[in-house]
Amino acid sequence: MKKERFCSDAVREPADGMWSNCLRVDDLIMISGMTARGRDGETLVGDTAYTQARTVFQKIKDLVEATGAVMDDIVKMTIFVTDMKDNAEVWKARREFFTGDFPACSLVQVAALAKPGILLEIEAVAVAGCSAD
Repeated sequence: MKKERFCSDAVREPADGMWSNCLRVDDLIMISGMTARGRDGETLVGDTAYTQARTVFQKIKDLVEATGAVMDDIVKMTIFVTDMKDNAEVWKARREFFTGDFPACSLVQVAALAKPGILLEIEAVAVAGCSAD
């Protein structure tokens, strides 16, 4: 088994020595918690849970595809929100990226995330090649 780090030009990489956004070990793909911070790491893309969720799901899609997998290969997600009332907006955005059997998922309300204004963070686990497509 070999661990490989994958990157996407569309997703800003963290500073050296911090964490990896996306690791693949055989067919198992782990994606770190993604937020709606832009390429500069500071600017937020969107000021609603819906727009931030769309941005995050797109980052996850970019990373999953960088490994050679597809969104339908995602089997588990954990979504952290700062306000549980935002769940409908998150689900709306999620339906734009998934079809068929949606991933197993946990939705957890937290007191705060890394920066003020960040409304949600999503991490994902995929198994390459497990989808019907």
